[in-house]
Amino acid sequence: MDEQGRRDASVSSEDREPQDERATAEGTTEGPQEVPPQATPVGHSGARVDVTERRAWAVNGFLALLVGVVLLGVAIYLAVIGGIALDAGTGGLGALIGAGVLFVAAVLVLSSVTIVQPGQTKVLQFFGQYVGTNRREGLTMVMPLTTKPTVSVRVHNFETSVVKVNDAHGNPVEIGAIVVWQVADTAKARFAVEDYDDFVHVQAEAALRHVATTHPYDDYEGGATSLRGSTDLVSAELAHEVAERVIIAGVEVIEVRIAHLAYAPEIAQAMLQRQQAGAIVAARARIVDGAVGMVEDALQRLEADSVVALDEERRAAMVSNLLVVLCGEQRATPVVNTGSLYT
Repeated sequence: MDEQGRRDASVSSEDREPQDERATAEGTTEGPQEVPPQATPVGHSGARVDVTERRAWAVNGFLALLVGVVLLGVAIYLAVIGGIALDAGTGGLGALIGAGVLFVAAVLVLSSVTIVQPGQTKVLQFFGQYVGTNRREGLTMVMPLTTKPTVSVRVHNFETSVVKVNDAHGNPVEIGAIVVWQVADTAKARFAVEDYDDFVHVQAEAALRHVATTHPYDDYEGGATSLRGSTDLVSAELAHEVAERVIIAGVEVIEVRIAHLAYAPEIAQAMLQRQQAGAIVAARARIVDGAVGMVEDALQRLEADSVVALDEERRAAMVSNLLVVLCGEQRATPVVNTGSLYT
């Protein structure tokens, strides 16, 4: 019985060990797990369109136009000769075939001629495949049988809508900006996003909202960056953030400037009173500083020139009277003392 009991005890302990290990493993997976920050965009890693602009094959369009016209003229001539010979019963089938081939070649050459205006480009696609971008201005010939949509590389600018956001202190403010941009990579602008113009507008407004929430409208303590007091710094930060957001569309940002900045109407009156109070306090502090300096100069000159000798009590009274006269808002009315200094 003792040996059987020891065997049962050993079996039960061996059974408990895997269970304990499983429980420990399960215990480590329970509860919220801390996920490290991701350096890559959220979503599928291969979802972006990996395309970069490259130069397309292009030649002088006037030469191609001349070749196309010559081919078309020869094709017409062969067609006429072949038709006459065919009617006369002396052959002419080869001439007609040659005329057809030359006509098709002329059509291909003439259809590949395109006009590119200054500040515009042609993005070429050969049966859906990107083959390059033609930036050569004027009349040019490109690869035949290609579609040639136009992408402008001129400088664009727009003003965002005035958005209402909360600044770093939680105060609702209204802010708008002017964004100056242009397309730098025509392939990305055409294929990486659905509509690059709308993409820039949306991302600029999103960046404007984010930057406005990271700074206070005004810094009353001094030393910090504020929307009103550090317009150049905020504009530069906004330009960098917009550029980072739209680089996927092949767009570069030239300049971003704040065009509208104000408190929201619901708190504008209260903030105006706060600004007025701050201005009054600053003005009063400057008046007091100036008055104290004037009183010090007056006492020092009286003592230096031995005009009058004042004890501490009369000295304090004189300082008080001078400060009242200098710091008072209303004009002081002097009182002439006809008695002695102490009566």
